[in-house]
Amino acid sequence: MFSTLRFFEGFCLAGVILTLYALRIELCPPGKRFMITMVASFVAMAGQFLMPGLAALCRDWQVLQALIICPFLLMLLYWSIFPESLRWLMATQQFEAAKKLILYITQKNCVSPESDIKGVMPELEKELSRRPKKVCIVKVVGTRNLWKNIVVLCVNSLTGYGIHHCFARSMMGHEVKVPLLENFYADYYTMASIALASCLAMCVVVRFLGRRGGLLLFMILTALASLLQLGLLNLIGKYSQHPDSGMSDSVKDKFSIAFSIVGMFASHAVGSLSVFFCAEITPTVIRCGGLGLVLASAGFGMLTAPIIELHNQKGYFLHHIIFACCTLICIICILLLPESRDQNLPENIANGEHYTRQPLLPHKKGEQPLLLTNAELKDYSGLHDVAAVGDGLPEGATANGMKSM
Repeated sequence: MFSTLRFFEGFCLAGVILTLYALRIELCPPGKRFMITMVASFVAMAGQFLMPGLAALCRDWQVLQALIICPFLLMLLYWSIFPESLRWLMATQQFEAAKKLILYITQKNCVSPESDIKGVMPELEKELSRRPKKVCIVKVVGTRNLWKNIVVLCVNSLTGYGIHHCFARSMMGHEVKVPLLENFYADYYTMASIALASCLAMCVVVRFLGRRGGLLLFMILTALASLLQLGLLNLIGKYSQHPDSGMSDSVKDKFSIAFSIVGMFASHAVGSLSVFFCAEITPTVIRCGGLGLVLASAGFGMLTAPIIELHNQKGYFLHHIIFACCTLICIICILLLPESRDQNLPENIANGEHYTRQPLLPHKKGEQPLLLTNAELKDYSGLHDVAAVGDGLPEGATANGMKSM
């Protein structure tokens, strides 16, 4: 019964995390989305650092379990306090609920409905007769670009969270025997500190390189750390067997710890950025579905860790090699993703399809870009008609023939 209840607790907790993530993205303006997401990550890190101290104070695991669950009772109040996402209501054409929410917000902010300069409410009144139109995530299959972006991010999250265990086991597993890392609290705080440093580095890297550039940089670091750990350490191990080489097992252990720290640092950033990237490029009507796919891929990547443990560490080296090959594939696939920094969130599937892949480096002045951004896309459908009339052709004709009616 305890295992069954724990399963349902984790099942519901995944839905809470997914919903809160989507709400944070939809409530923030374009320039604040990443900052608010990082603030939420730091709050989660604070809870992770406080957890061992809380466990030491409680001592009894039953008391600790009850103490952890008690704050979740406050979420029962969210239903009546926290409003629904207005962006999602408008995107799914639930205009009646959207109107009530707008009036509720204006009343709470002491704003008069007559101060509607842009005329939102009159336009909303005209659309109240339309039926709600909710979209299923399955609709992504019929798209041209959107499904590719989601699949790429799913593979990135799977690889990032999957290879993270490989690095963690290399540093704290049975192969590396370091007295400092044999203590449970030292292991725990070491991994938490690496995750905290990764979040701090993401704030700086994404600020200068953007979402796609930051994801590419961290994926390259993950691939390098993995390949060096698999290749260089085996080479050092072969040389250490010769008495004249001057290399010992301690040198191999130090290199393994260094590569593992770099790999854990970069792979954590890859997984976090993949989830955030998906939340930005997935349209509002299916944002929770796209986020669910990426988070499920991340969960499957983490699931490979206990699978290896169940087989008594058999196949661990092959497990690491497979994920190392996936990092090389992901580096190529990341170049196919669009850049979402300072871009408005796509509302429907058509908006998500119009996200174009910009060059990784900004083009120089006077140089024509290969792919246009959304702001540069214009409608030139009438140019042929104007040119045809200007050349003396009939008004209904175009350069390719008669205009279809």
